[in-house]
Amino acid sequence: MKDAHGRHVTGRVSWRKFAVLSVPAFAGTAALAIALANGALAASFAVSGQQFKVSAASLNGEGFAQYGGVDQNARGDLLPVAVTAIKKADLHKLCQSVVTTLPVIGDISLNLTAGGGKTPVKATDLFVDATQLSGNADFNNIEIGRDASTLDKGPATAQGMQDLFAQQADDINITDLKQTAWATNAATFRLSGLSMKISKGKKECF
Repeated sequence: MKDAHGRHVTGRVSWRKFAVLSVPAFAGTAALAIALANGALAASFAVSGQQFKVSAASLNGEGFAQYGGVDQNARGDLLPVAVTAIKKADLHKLCQSVVTTLPVIGDISLNLTAGGGKTPVKATDLFVDATQLSGNADFNNIEIGRDASTLDKGPATAQGMQDLFAQQADDINITDLKQTAWATNAATFRLSGLSMKISKGKKECF
């Protein structure tokens, strides 16, 4: 490289410019590390690379809380989610499906159903890390816009990061529930009338 006078000069780094460019990246990494340490990480396990679908004719829950979080897969990718947490939940006509595409074979669907009879699926301390949720919902004594770190109506560990938006209610009732999620976990999960099927092709709950 030549200067304005035509002389050869060696490449040099402007440490002031380097510092200016590095600080935002470092700050972002540090902020993420602090966020994860303070409870932004939702699921306590590495999630798979596939989302799954869950539907139910109805969900009746006691102790509802909802807040933002982050899931992480085995590759270290961070996945934003809306965490729905319920102390006690009854689900009627539960369906869960996931589709895997395999070489040569093509699409393979795994479908799980339960709670189709008089006895519903029952769960305690239920957490769902969802990216989409729809249905018809009724809440009892709902609080919208509460600080996520102060939630106290859902499961004991159902709290998010300080200053972030959250909502909670004494009770929740949803009909025609449809959601897409990265993860679900519960203290107990009792599936009456459980049926699981694997079939070729794309067969999803909705």
